[in-house]
Amino acid sequence: MDTAAITAHIALDPQVRFGKPVVKGTRTTVAEVLEMLANGMSAADIEEDFPAIRAAQVRACLLYAAYRESVVLQAAA
Repeated sequence: MDTAAITAHIALDPQVRFGKPVVKGTRTTVAEVLEMLANGMSAADIEEDFPAIRAAQVRACLLYAAYRESVVLQAAA
């Protein structure tokens, strides 16, 4: 898993959105980006509606979610 892509595009700051993971340089949470994708938006759609969020940042949100899920699954095993 490419954790460098995650750290390049995702920030955790207790002063921003109560410490939820956000796309760096924005107040948009990873969960919000994932919800947009789940509702059928493409990375291009997100970029069009939110110019501060690029396709690489959308992919980083997906990587972040996949990483978190794999950590949870490993911890439960």
